[in-house]
Amino acid sequence: MTDLQIRPGVAGSTTPGPAARPGLLLALVLCGQFMAVLDVSIVNVAVPTIRTDLHASGAALQLVIAGYTIAYAVLLITGARLGARHGYGRLFQLGLAVFTAASLACGLAPATGWLIAFRLLQGAGSALMVPQVMSLLQQTFTGAARTRVLGLYSAVLAGGMAIGQVVGGVLVSADLFGTGWRPVFLVNVPIGLALLVAGARLLPKLPGDRDRGFDIPGLVVLGAALGLLVVPLVLGHELGWPAWGWAMLAGSAVLFAVFAVVERGIARRGGQPLISGRVLRAPGLRPAAGGLFMIMAAFAGFLFSFALHQQAGLGHSALRAGLCSAPVAVGFGVSSLHWQRLPARLHGVLPVLATVLLAPGYLLLGVLLGGGAEIGPVALVLMTVLGLVAGCGYAPLFARALGGVAPADAADASGVMVTVIQLGQVVGVAVLGSVFLGGVDLPAPARDSGHALLVTTAVIAGAVALAVVFAARTRRSAG
Repeated sequence: MTDLQIRPGVAGSTTPGPAARPGLLLALVLCGQFMAVLDVSIVNVAVPTIRTDLHASGAALQLVIAGYTIAYAVLLITGARLGARHGYGRLFQLGLAVFTAASLACGLAPATGWLIAFRLLQGAGSALMVPQVMSLLQQTFTGAARTRVLGLYSAVLAGGMAIGQVVGGVLVSADLFGTGWRPVFLVNVPIGLALLVAGARLLPKLPGDRDRGFDIPGLVVLGAALGLLVVPLVLGHELGWPAWGWAMLAGSAVLFAVFAVVERGIARRGGQPLISGRVLRAPGLRPAAGGLFMIMAAFAGFLFSFALHQQAGLGHSALRAGLCSAPVAVGFGVSSLHWQRLPARLHGVLPVLATVLLAPGYLLLGVLLGGGAEIGPVALVLMTVLGLVAGCGYAPLFARALGGVAPADAADASGVMVTVIQLGQVVGVAVLGSVFLGGVDLPAPARDSGHALLVTTAVIAGAVALAVVFAARTRRSAG
């Protein structure tokens, strides 16, 4: 990678910047990112054994699954600002240590309440670690090298979602030493410890900007707004969409408006808002964020609904369901990594073209499987193509979102984009999962489950159609 930026130390320090050993640094931080994404989906396949072993209720199981995502989504922006203030390398190590310790605690949890608490702590560790990944990549790589690295980052995001289901199925089915579900958490421990040792040698030792304001009011208001949004979305269907859930959603809208007012006030007084207007005004960032949100909502919602259809409709094992979901994730990862090899004349229009093709692609897959048919070669090929097309929309949009951001704003932009992507996944699973589950009572005959999947893919097609509008706006910004 020749387009490499070696940044000098700050405040007169001669300590090398994060590019001192860029290849090893890249492997280190992407492994951390992969573990964080993996833990969103790896637990899903362990739910039946957790229910039996810990005698957990349905609501408690939902919190075991959702607690990680809730803490992760709510605290991402805070983690990004802490990294800018105290040093990206230091916060990556702290988040990784918390995540690893919480994984061990989850694997040893004696009761459901303890498992929920440790899942929340695990999500908090991810929120400290994950924003530093993008910040370190932004600070380390420039030009064509940065674009390639962003493609690899996108591939890791897609791969982690699908591989989590496969790995979870393998570990639960193996029932190592009679431990049942516990290895899905304990597998993180040796990996985390190895990354901590490597991080002590590879991560940059540069201090953060201690003079940078922390914006406590903005953090409190934004955290509350995200919490009021995410909690009812994650728990709403399981609890029958109670009145308090709708009240929380309304409250989140109010608090997001309050957050905008608070941030403008801080900027007018010469302070340092949590999300600066300079970041939001970066060329193409806002429309790209909208497109990425819709693509990830569709992608995550499809994977979730498709897994439910396989296990509760077609009777597939967790391992088989994960393997049948793999083609779409593999396709996504491959195209995210290699989209630049397409002819240069296509690069400008690629996000628009990809999102235009995605909508009928999802709908065609729904029609193919809507009658309860088994997942044959044609469906697997179509899913691979869908993954390839989705990656061709996602990766160029991601590059455009961050391409116009100054290195000094990398932490804030990273926090914004990672939060947008994570919220897209949360909203996609919650909304599209509710659409699927609202159309069928599981377990159900394959035909009924297939019909619910068809309805869900129709809604997905509508969501992807919105991504076309955002993608078109990024092209105008780039031009």
